[in-house]
Amino acid sequence: MDFQGTGRSIMTEKLGFIGLGNMGLPMSVNLLKAGYKVFGFDTNSQAMEQFEKEGGVGLATAKEVAEQSDIIMTSLPTPQVVEQVYRSEQGIMHHAKKGSLLIDFSTVNPELNESLHKEAQSMGLRYLGAPVSGGVIGAINATLTIMVGGEEDDYQSGSEIFRIVGKNIYHLGTSSSVGTRIKLLNNLMIGFYTEAVAETIVLGEKMGIHADTLYEVLSNSYGQSRIYERNFLEYMKNDNYQPGFSTNLLLKDLKLAKNMAEEAGVPLRIGNKLVDLYSDISQQGYGENDMSAAYLSLKEECKIGQF
Repeated sequence: MDFQGTGRSIMTEKLGFIGLGNMGLPMSVNLLKAGYKVFGFDTNSQAMEQFEKEGGVGLATAKEVAEQSDIIMTSLPTPQVVEQVYRSEQGIMHHAKKGSLLIDFSTVNPELNESLHKEAQSMGLRYLGAPVSGGVIGAINATLTIMVGGEEDDYQSGSEIFRIVGKNIYHLGTSSSVGTRIKLLNNLMIGFYTEAVAETIVLGEKMGIHADTLYEVLSNSYGQSRIYERNFLEYMKNDNYQPGFSTNLLLKDLKLAKNMAEEAGVPLRIGNKLVDLYSDISQQGYGENDMSAAYLSLKEECKIGQF
């Protein structure tokens, strides 16, 4: 609906967004820009202030967001937090209006998607598991890949939301966990690539090859990858390790992927070692840095300076 001929679309559905962090805040801002009324909650007061500054309606609890909204979205850091926000006495399940659509953009264990889906249905609610890939830049630019699992009708109900916050939207089936399973496979590969980039650049530098030269050649060879491009150009080259995707979050997802592989009876010959590797990197003090800080960790071991 056009608002007084201004071209600004005013949407009638009320949206709720719980989890206004590195991903949730820019996603919610894009929904505000599209003309939606968005209620939001986060435990971080600075995130709440920024959300309100962008035009969002900040509420004091997740319970209040659930009560006010027709579509309730979550973007939360761990399965434990997701479960608390959905299932606690003051959580979404107990306070969402009948028929509300719940969309979880978090990366959790597949079993949690499935149990939340089943519980939501038993309470007259609808649920989609919809993890995303693309990092903070993708959230800001609305270019995220969104991997959606759930009923077709529910997917259609959320399709406009997905088009606003993302670019590559996949409805992968009626299983609420199918998107999560693919997301964990994606992040398993990210774990490989991130360490490969770190080892390649440090070894190259140790042999006197400048990182810029190495990137120029390898980006036009089969060694090219989007993670190499991301980690090097956005972070390492700028000596900036503010987290777009932190080491600790990658480690969390690798553990989930390892558990998924164990249940499937597939030995992760490298993947299991990655859990130990990123645990060590985190314990070195790089847990809250961007995952590209794997380079700093190895450089520290090798006692070489910044390129």
